[in-house]
Amino acid sequence: MPGGPVAPGALHYGRDGDVVTITIDDGKVNALTPAMFGGLAGLLDRAQAEARAVVLLGRPGVFSAGFDLGVLRAGGEDASALLRAGFELAARLASFPVPVVIGCTGHAIAMGAFLVLCGDYRIGADGPFTIRANEVAIGMTVPDAAIKICRARLSPAHLGRVLLLAERYEPAGAAAAGFLDEVRPDAEVAGAAKAAARRLCELDLPSHAATKLALRGELAAAVRAAAERDFGRPAPTAA
Repeated sequence: MPGGPVAPGALHYGRDGDVVTITIDDGKVNALTPAMFGGLAGLLDRAQAEARAVVLLGRPGVFSAGFDLGVLRAGGEDASALLRAGFELAARLASFPVPVVIGCTGHAIAMGAFLVLCGDYRIGADGPFTIRANEVAIGMTVPDAAIKICRARLSPAHLGRVLLLAERYEPAGAAAAGFLDEVRPDAEVAGAAKAAARRLCELDLPSHAATKLALRGELAAAVRAAAERDFGRPAPTAA
């Protein structure tokens, strides 16, 4: 899968005591590219060894606009590999052995929204932002892996509206639907996410990891299996 290295500054890793913060900021819309997924996988490897809690942030105004559509529309193995990598990251976040706090700093579209759903605690920015699974609006069938994530994390009353109708959710509505746990003024999201992560450092991590595996292990396995079935050979899984 081509893509080269991540652009300088597009991914930032910071550590404050037991909390690691990973920030995605490509200066644009945080499109999820092959290089971005490779970089995130490496940073999560590092965080898994160093942290008691992880914060994943976007850039001001945008968490992520989803997959790089240029790669998807070109089709072929590159597109399949990109899709596998995206849902591998989602499965990993859903079952990550330490708490994961998502700071949804603005718009979260398609794969960006599915990644938000995979956090343990999700704080969204209040403002003129959209959280949306837009696949059927742009001529794509929602992947089964995404349906499994949404079915596990969204309110059943909103599942059809999210997936079949591609409804646009503003932050308060996204919280009601199950995308977010909390909505804060946009300037407060990063600080609130880091404060939540510091609180979660007080958990007993072996108990947290074992309970998360019991709660979400089947989901992570189902997402990986669906991605393998729909997009070909599986992406390498991380420990």
